[in-house]
Amino acid sequence: MACNDRCRVVITGLGAVTPVGNDVESSWSAVCAGRSGITRISRFDPSDFGSQIAGEVKDFDVTAYVSKREAKRLDRFSEIAIAAGDQAVADSGLAFEETGDGGTKTPTDAPPERMGVIIGSGVGGLEEIETQMTRYLQKGARQVSPFIIPKMMANAPSGHVSIRYGLKGGNFCVVSACASGAHAIAEGYRTVRRGEADVMVVGGASAAITYLGLGGFSNMKALSRRNDEPERASRPFEKDRDGFVLAEGAGVLVLENLEFTRKRGARIYCELLGYGQTADAFHITEPARDGDGGSRCMRMAVEMSGRDPGQFSYVNAHGTSTPFNDKVETLALKRAFGDHASKLAVSSTKSMTGHMLGAAGAVEAVFTALTVHKGVVPPTINYETPDPDCDLDYVPNESREVDVDAALSNSLGFGGHNATLAFGNLAD
Repeated sequence: MACNDRCRVVITGLGAVTPVGNDVESSWSAVCAGRSGITRISRFDPSDFGSQIAGEVKDFDVTAYVSKREAKRLDRFSEIAIAAGDQAVADSGLAFEETGDGGTKTPTDAPPERMGVIIGSGVGGLEEIETQMTRYLQKGARQVSPFIIPKMMANAPSGHVSIRYGLKGGNFCVVSACASGAHAIAEGYRTVRRGEADVMVVGGASAAITYLGLGGFSNMKALSRRNDEPERASRPFEKDRDGFVLAEGAGVLVLENLEFTRKRGARIYCELLGYGQTADAFHITEPARDGDGGSRCMRMAVEMSGRDPGQFSYVNAHGTSTPFNDKVETLALKRAFGDHASKLAVSSTKSMTGHMLGAAGAVEAVFTALTVHKGVVPPTINYETPDPDCDLDYVPNESREVDVDAALSNSLGFGGHNATLAFGNLAD
């Protein structure tokens, strides 16, 4: 469906696998109730590490989505991405017919060439890399699995979702650390906006709770060491925060051309209004102390949205619970919104999920879309002692009903990568 003018982009499907739930409904209910998904790591013994806690996906059965044979050829980050993708596609109501070829499908609502997939990941299949390296060291080169490459490559989830649904439009992976999921959504938005596709399946996935993932982040002193109180460890913007909590998860959204959606009569969650993307150009792991990159990113998203800054009432913050990020993001919000910053509801759902790295921006986009759709702002839990350097309204400890006309979601990644997505109620 070609556009005579720039297409408007809407969200019609949501999928999520997170530390607080294996689908959107359970994840959303948990964050609105302020329930933490942080526990002591159970997948391996973390006793040797400084940080021994994480936001693990719990009781996940991949065979609910793929066969046991296919599951053996998937790294964990692909497993949860496929699950979130299946949920989002089903939720969108898009129609497909079975091809009879290995359970794959083909779309019937639009030509397959007009439907694409972009799923980001910050690191790819780290678990498979570790497994095969151990096998190589113990048993030799001939014992390395021939499946290591398709299991570890960061673009595997995007490829798998494309194959499952016969989507032949643009298909690739965005890798920009913690901003990967948000950047993938932004690229999908651009593709639909330019009239190059009617539908884009977009999001992010990450599963880096492994020996190397935990060891690297823990040894660089980035992680919380509140091991005796896992559920209280992630405390964004709070004075006694001591680092983020490593987590895993996947979030997928279905973006569509508004005219296409209206013709097929589908339910719409909200409109994706625009995005901003900037670089700090400062340090490979620390944010620029003046908040310039984040503030420019938010201003770009607001400008592209076509809404007045005063119409924005909620920001889903990057809010990692690290001393530097939370202070700098607060400053960036003030620089971006001026006096209006004090009127914003700002919350970090990482206080409950932990930091899902390359999936964070995508899962938080799911939560932000639901905030606009339902008028409920999730809280920032574990907020006990205010930090003088973080003095905005962080929606402490309890969710809040708010009439949200427009909202932002921030993702600020290692490498100085900044991405902000703007969401709004559909306005005719």
